[in-house]
Amino acid sequence: RPLVTIDGAHWRHTDAAAAAARRGGALQRQGIGRGDRVAILCGNRIEFLDSFLGCGWIGAVSVPINSAAMGPQIEYYLVNSGARLLIIEDRFVERLATADLAATRLEAIWVIGNADAPGSAGAGGNADAQPGLGRDGAVPASNAGARAGSDASHGPVTLLSFPPPAEPAEAAAVLPGDTLAIMYTSGTTGPAKGVVCPHAQYYWWGANSAHILGLSADDVLCTTLPLFHINALNTYAQAAVTGAHAVFEPRFSASGFWPTMHERGATVVYLLGAMVPILLAQPESAAEREHRVRCGLGPGVPAAAAQTFERRTSVQLLEGYGSTETNFVIATTAATPRHGTMGWVQPGFDARVVDEHDVELPAGEAGELVLRADEPFAFASGYFGMPEKTVEAWRNLWFHTGDRVVREADGALRFVDRIKDAIRRRGENISSYEVEQILLSHPAVAEAAVYPVRSELAEDEVMASLMARPGHALDAAELARYCETRLPYFAIPRYIDVVTELPRTENGKVQKYKLRERGVTAGAWDRQPGGSRRPAGS
Repeated sequence: RPLVTIDGAHWRHTDAAAAAARRGGALQRQGIGRGDRVAILCGNRIEFLDSFLGCGWIGAVSVPINSAAMGPQIEYYLVNSGARLLIIEDRFVERLATADLAATRLEAIWVIGNADAPGSAGAGGNADAQPGLGRDGAVPASNAGARAGSDASHGPVTLLSFPPPAEPAEAAAVLPGDTLAIMYTSGTTGPAKGVVCPHAQYYWWGANSAHILGLSADDVLCTTLPLFHINALNTYAQAAVTGAHAVFEPRFSASGFWPTMHERGATVVYLLGAMVPILLAQPESAAEREHRVRCGLGPGVPAAAAQTFERRTSVQLLEGYGSTETNFVIATTAATPRHGTMGWVQPGFDARVVDEHDVELPAGEAGELVLRADEPFAFASGYFGMPEKTVEAWRNLWFHTGDRVVREADGALRFVDRIKDAIRRRGENISSYEVEQILLSHPAVAEAAVYPVRSELAEDEVMASLMARPGHALDAAELARYCETRLPYFAIPRYIDVVTELPRTENGKVQKYKLRERGVTAGAWDRQPGGSRRPAGS
């Protein structure tokens, strides 16, 4: 039975263990052993999965790197993780020119490339011909000059083509709590944190997700999300534990999404919340119904958008909640749908809504969501090299999510806001999420991001950055009037900025911290008397 289709490569279910053993053998020939960290910077290619599983096979630790990372960020991940080997796709190698490799523990770099591409480092390629790097088979000790405090005595890093599979290695006797991967989460107020993910957590991600989605060996799981993210890696785990077929696309395309799903024979798709409005912004077409997709996992989709999506596509959207640190903990299912909520706590997990002292709150009151698992090592075991952050997040033996939620009378959990995104104005707490839902209900608004900006007073002002639907124009004054009958007076945005794009992570999430840092832009409309009353964008 097929297990994986990715970038023209195919694995059957019987191929995966053999591929992992052979890649494990190649890693051992490089000197990589149990507990060693191996960084992977690669798009959705078979070499990513080959390397990830090969590391797990011999007890080494994978360190997936966001493919949007540039030199300084790559350097940080390498230094923080202590990686000895970097496996990198050739199109990303030039980014190393602005990374100080002398500050890292790297000993070698394996370059994945297309043998037919100029300067490639695949089979037959020249690993020593990469842009910005040495031509003698080695990367200079420092590509940007030795920085203050770095180890200038660190020697050159050997640059090699991605080696072919080697003699199979014996499988390490890994335990459920042994580390499989260190996965970095975005840092908004500080450096990115490396989440230490054990083998058991990855198994439970796949098993729990498969149960929630009702998967069987007949399913074809198709994702356009990147493999450096837990969502796509989880798709592989789901296929592995159920006998299903996982298909990984190189990227998300709004215009090509449904034709691709039809071509792949997909039955289950994986969508981030922002992807659904983007798909709905496309003209309605027959392709939206010419497919086999029965359900999609779409956490964070506004209720109105979810209903429109289901009407247009006949695909049931399921909600859910999880994070790199936790698991698929909260969900709706085909039998228990409810748009506008995250769903219910799933078997094997416990959840509470607590105040700032970790005291549980009654239903209907907003507080922080805290979680724990019944199974050992079903959650991450901490943040790598950050014991203080680990203790802070896991205090009182509960993982503190940083999300403000409300438990409804029947136990369903509704997301209110990220605690750090909360807005306080006129003595009132405002949920940016709830303001966004009202703005998104306007027929001309495609996307909305609401966030606090500095006030002349001691508290915040509410600002909204909006993207218009194709063929529509946004009038900020009209939008403010629209909000007046749908929001409390204190929650109506003072500033409205119509933009053509929003800053995003590689996973498509809006980077609100960049909007907060940007503050009130010159083109923003101001609702306050004396401010600009002109329609934004005019």
